[in-house]
Amino acid sequence: MVSEARKLHVIEEVLKIKSDDTLSALEDFLRKAKIKSKSKPKRSAFAEFSGIWSKEEAEEIERAIKEGCETIHPDDWK
Repeated sequence: MVSEARKLHVIEEVLKIKSDDTLSALEDFLRKAKIKSKSKPKRSAFAEFSGIWSKEEAEEIERAIKEGCETIHPDDWK
């Protein structure tokens, strides 16, 4: 989430711009970013983690879960 303080800082920096070329470039960037964000489908909060493990790492995690979490120890219930 973008903080309000960061937004205000960006606004302050924009107000200091003296070059028409720089202002035009910023407007172009914002226009493109707006179009890009509209065309992107909403992603879940976990989507950024998708695909970061190799196949071997995923198999290792799966094995660890099966060995550690799917084992019932009858004495633990006493």
